[in-house]
Amino acid sequence: MKIIAYGIRDDEAPYLKDWEAQHPDVEVKSESKLLDEDTVKEAEGFDGVVAYQQKPYTKAVLDQLGQYGIHALSLRNVGVDNVDADAAKANDIHVTNVPAYSPSAIAELAVTEMMRLLRNTKKFEDKMRHGDLTWAPDIAEEMNQQTVGVYATGRIGREVVKIVKGFGAKVIAYDPFPNPELQKEGIYVDTPAELYANSDILTLHAPALKENDHMINDETIGQMKPGIRIINAARGSLIDTDALIRGLDSGKIAGAALDVYEDEVGIFNTNFGSFDKIPDARLKDLMKRDNVLITPHIAFYTKVAVKNMVQFAMDASLSLLTTGKSDKEVNL
Repeated sequence: MKIIAYGIRDDEAPYLKDWEAQHPDVEVKSESKLLDEDTVKEAEGFDGVVAYQQKPYTKAVLDQLGQYGIHALSLRNVGVDNVDADAAKANDIHVTNVPAYSPSAIAELAVTEMMRLLRNTKKFEDKMRHGDLTWAPDIAEEMNQQTVGVYATGRIGREVVKIVKGFGAKVIAYDPFPNPELQKEGIYVDTPAELYANSDILTLHAPALKENDHMINDETIGQMKPGIRIINAARGSLIDTDALIRGLDSGKIAGAALDVYEDEVGIFNTNFGSFDKIPDARLKDLMKRDNVLITPHIAFYTKVAVKNMVQFAMDASLSLLTTGKSDKEVNL
């Protein structure tokens, strides 16, 4: 049995080697390049493909896998919105993902960024770099005085609820499919508008579904409490960046923390050598603001999460190849 793993980074390699050592009957090839029209030929002769990337899994790629007789594609990430579903079905390619590699990793960064916004750490860091160690006017707020609105209470959203409760914050939430345990606690509001109007901090944990595209826009920002802070460690497409900038400019939005960005493909996880060479004017505009925090899609980037992403995906691929099914298979 042969599995090729595409886009393996240096930080993933040890976990792939560990898995390989535990499965001596499986031949594993590690490929540093991403799976695309140019590299798909490397998969010829293999039984399964494991991959992680933000680039699309195009019809051309999936058709080629089908021609090679490969029917198992296991992704090392959650999102499958970049998979051409029609092409996967036409080639009888079963797709798996890793739906929960570490909810704590994402939730912890989201809460970290809430605290950084409340405590004005970016402003103080910039002042200190210029020799200014004064306090005023950047007086902080406390988490225990905030109402934190959690949009979507899946695994990550529930972890956020647990953490911010530990700080003594009031938590409210919206989800079209409420969690029964949280429902007993009475934290749900009936509509997104109600969540927006009553949240001091809004943290997004919704999937990148078509109906969620630009869910944060001029209209919904208009429904928000003045001075709201917005956290997005979910999907960049949830926020209309231009609307966010307008909200920041007007003062309606007091701050934002983005670990994802709607135009991040080809930008995040790239070293441009200098700030000036970053080829995205809107992103640079946000990065310059002292009330905006940008991280380059690193919420998942912990040792626990990376290990789980690699090994869970390899397990899923092996399961597809040996049994024809996996508990992580995605219904496209």
